[in-house]
Amino acid sequence: MSKIISVNAGSSSLKFQLFEMPSETVLTSGIAERIGLEEGIFTIKVNGEKHTKKLPIPTHNEAVDLLLKSLIEFGVVADLNEINGAGHRVVQGGDFFDQSVKVTPESTKIVEDLAELAPLHNPANLIGYRAFAKALPNIEHIFVFDTAFHQTMKPEAFMYPVPYEWYTDYKVRRYGAHGTSHQYVAEQTAKAMGKDIKDVNIITCHLGNGASITAVEHGQCVNTSMGFTPLAGVMMGTRCGDIDPAIVTFMQNKTNMTADEINDILNKKSGMLGISGISSDARDIEDAVAEGNERAKLTHAIYVNRVVNVVGGYFMQMGSVDALAFTAGLGENDTLIRELICKGLEKGLGLSMDYDLNKTIRGKEIVISKPDSKVTVWVMPTNEELVIARDTVRILGL
Repeated sequence: MSKIISVNAGSSSLKFQLFEMPSETVLTSGIAERIGLEEGIFTIKVNGEKHTKKLPIPTHNEAVDLLLKSLIEFGVVADLNEINGAGHRVVQGGDFFDQSVKVTPESTKIVEDLAELAPLHNPANLIGYRAFAKALPNIEHIFVFDTAFHQTMKPEAFMYPVPYEWYTDYKVRRYGAHGTSHQYVAEQTAKAMGKDIKDVNIITCHLGNGASITAVEHGQCVNTSMGFTPLAGVMMGTRCGDIDPAIVTFMQNKTNMTADEINDILNKKSGMLGISGISSDARDIEDAVAEGNERAKLTHAIYVNRVVNVVGGYFMQMGSVDALAFTAGLGENDTLIRELICKGLEKGLGLSMDYDLNKTIRGKEIVISKPDSKVTVWVMPTNEELVIARDTVRILGL
């Protein structure tokens, strides 16, 4: 038996679970949310009871400090040395890694070098790793890459129609992200359906502050919405998703901003925040929609339009779809977003939805479509941390 901590540092969050392996027993779990916003939220669950603090969490360093102190404070471990291994989510592994690896100076250097492709994530992932490595110096760590699951895409899916030398010389291609989540959700959905993953086609919608959609054909990724960086794809909390690239030079000429300044705006001041002018948090947008705020309504409309377009395209690419699975913060909990997306897909996918049931479902594994639906629609809570723990045990031989 061994204790494994899984660390999932996102752009504005830090999720964690401590497992007893190989039984996969969760000893504790928690999340630091709204990192970098005016008021953060830290939650840890111990013995079935949630303990929540609202306080400023300026950076991921403070989030890690909160996490480690809480493990001791709530008696989850008497000493941090009880932890035998740690696995860390890393968004961008490029085409260097098609599976998880041990953390070494070489793999760390590659993750650092790839930070320019995931500027909101790889640095945060490394902050999490380094903080844990300092606190837990006697154990080994592994990196689990979001991009690994997407390495099965064919060139027609991952290549861009730009000069070929951009790919050969600079590795410009589609990499995708959230691969650990898409892998888990696809496998868990197939299992819940009583099917072998190799016998079904599933579209997984990881909709959170960051969002991506993946076409999983017979267990393998054949397309995904995020691209060269996590900036591409559907609209997100602060990221614009796909836009006309000429907008960048147009706005540079209009405003005299540098390329880096434009890139910062597209990554950190666009998406839901940019359109609504309210917040990057979908919960705040939903509250504003309920109050009749027109820009909030427009934010929802754009978001839904982008998701429907991508899902529809993947349906046509695969030819048939057995299941559509919603996961992550919005996918699991935002009932209005789910309803609007499904209404946009009803005719094209032949959906027959139980919208009354949908209104009651938050964070629960369940079918929200009716039996006569041509595509089964699931709410499927993701568990990237479990995949991380499994890989940690496998690679470290624990």
